[in-house]
Order: sequence, then C-alpha cells, then structure tokens
Amino acid sequence: MEYRHAAIPAVAGGLMLTLLLWWAGASIGALDLDGANGALGIETANALRSWLAPWAYDPQPGASVAATADGASYLALRDTAMQIRFVAVFLFYAAGALLLVRRLPGERGRVWQPLLALWAWGVVAGTLAVTVSAPWMIASGGRGSYRFLPQLAGLASAGRTVLVPLALAAAAWTVFVTRVALRNTGPQPREEVPGRTAVVAATVGTAVVAVSVVLLSYQANAARIQTAFTGGGLLGEPGDLLRQWLLLSAWSGPSGVGLWDWLLVRCGDVLLLAVVWCALRWLPGMLTRVSVPAMAVCTVCAVVLGLLVRHLWRVTVVDGGTTSWHLLQAASGLGEGTSAAVVWGTLAGVTATVVLRVTGRGAEASARAAAGDRSGG
Repeated sequence: MEYRHAAIPAVAGGLMLTLLLWWAGASIGALDLDGANGALGIETANALRSWLAPWAYDPQPGASVAATADGASYLALRDTAMQIRFVAVFLFYAAGALLLVRRLPGERGRVWQPLLALWAWGVVAGTLAVTVSAPWMIASGGRGSYRFLPQLAGLASAGRTVLVPLALAAAAWTVFVTRVALRNTGPQPREEVPGRTAVVAATVGTAVVAVSVVLLSYQANAARIQTAFTGGGLLGEPGDLLRQWLLLSAWSGPSGVGLWDWLLVRCGDVLLLAVVWCALRWLPGMLTRVSVPAMAVCTVCAVVLGLLVRHLWRVTVVDGGTTSWHLLQAASGLGEGTSAAVVWGTLAGVTATVVLRVTGRGAEASARAAAGDRSGG
C-alpha cells in the first residue's frame, strides 16, 4: 500500500483518537454537577475523575497548578502541556498507524490483524504523549526542581485506563477508512518466510521480553533497580522511572500463599509471553515487507496486547470478584506496563528481525549448496 493511500486512514485515526480524548477530558465537568455522586456513587465518580483528569484541558479543583503571584504564568504552562499532549497523541498515532496500515493492510479476511495492532498502538501513542508533555505539567505546579524524576514517573503513568476503550474505537475507525481506501485494490503480496526461521526468530524475540518478565521483575531485582541509583540533584532519583520503563511484571516466590494460587498468578505472565511468541511467529507471514521498523512497532503492539490479556486473566480467574468496587479496581489497572512494552517490544522486534535475516541467509546458502551438489552429482 502506497504512502499516499495509507496516510488517509492514519490521519483519520489520529484525529479520531485526539477528538475522543478531548471529549473525555471535557466530560469531567459533569462529575462535579449536583447529584453526580448520588447517581454514580462516590467511588465510581472518584475513579472516573482520576481516569479523565489527565485529559482535561481546564484545570480541576485541587490540580497541581502553583497558586502564587505568577499563577497566570503557571496556568499558561499547563495550557502548553495540554496542547503538547493532544498534538503528540495525533502525531504518535498517525506515524505508527501509517506504518501499520502499509505493512498490515486491512484486506478482506485480514481485518482483525490491523485492528488489534492499531488498538494497542493507540494505547502506546497516548502513553508517549503523556510522557512527552509531563515536564511542562511538572513545571506548571511550581515544583519542577523537587524530585523531578519521581514526578515524571508518576505523571507519565497517568491517563492509561481511558485510553484502552477509546483506542479501540479509533482503531475500528482507522480500519474502516482503510477498507474504503482499498476497495478497488487486489490482495497485497506477502514475503515467503520458512517456518523454521520464523520459529527461531520468535523464540529469540520472546526471550528478550522474558528478561523483563522473569529476571528483572523478580522482587529482589526490581528493588535493586529502584534503589541502586539514588542520589542528590535534579536527576538523582531515577528509580521510579527505571522501574516503570523496565518492568513488565512483579513477582516473588510463593511465600504467604498456596502454590496453586501462585501458579495461577504466574499463568498470566505465561500468557503474556505466549501472545508475544505467537505474534512474532506469525508476523513475517502477515507483513507485506519484513522491515526493522515494522517488526519493532508490531512487537510493541504484541506486548501491549499480552499485557491486556494478562490483566484480563488476573481479573477473571485469579481475583474473580464481581462487586462494583472490584470492577473499578480492575479497570484502573488497564494499560499498566505500556512504557516497558515500548522498550522491550522494540528490542524484541529488532532482535527478531536480525535473527530472521541471518537465519534466512543461512537457509538460502544451505539450499544453494544442496542444489549445487545435486547438479554436480
């Protein structure tokens, strides 16, 4: 699919996600109306307020905007932060969607592949946008020089819950526009990748992700990551930030719980790695061209989908609660680990691509040597 054709659904999806997030942020004012707490319940209203606040353009009561003589300047900084946030959402989503639409076109019979990838990429785009705009938001609070990195880690992890459903709506719209753009075109050719080569690449790529899930996320190692680099100065406490961008899980030995309950929780991590392995195994045959950027972006999306599957497993099987408070707590965990998914998904995608090319060249050389022996004999 050519860039000029792929740009239309990418821009349309970016605009849709940006507008949906703006609408969600603007809706937070309805929670302050008389009767909102009575209609929704105090817990539900507070949860919705915390989910929508990172996307609210107007500062809410109690927001971290400095109340000083220079209050207008701090409000202007917050406005700048929100402008950067919404522009960044559009740019990040459109850039990733452009690549995904080109390499995973929504053809007949292949709609679910780009839909899932674009859904996950919408969550990633929102997370990156919040992270990029966080320094301006910190400065608007008048405490930019105090524990800057822990503040950055806290703000960068906000606003992910509402991203999950809105990103799904934006992905469906992007796929629909793609189908309209492809209505007069034939099936896109795919590369032929030997099954053994794809299996080796998928295994190596999954092993990269497993470094975070199995090794770094172990409680003792995670604690070392969070506390080993503390010090003085503006950039002296990167522990929270490192933990957010490096850890895809959090686990310890089965102390205090039964072995069966511990294994149930760990099955969520197994599902995460299984989703990543299956995606890396099938991606070479799904992409119109196996390139480093396409594999990296698709693997990031696969890790995000694996995180959503793990979260669903823990909510439905491990926790098993059905009360409204339990559902609110479960929904609040949506999108966790997206920052780390960007890091490890990119590394896994690049590694898998390198393995594909190296293993593919070796297989081609062996095939040519075998053909030469047969012709010589």
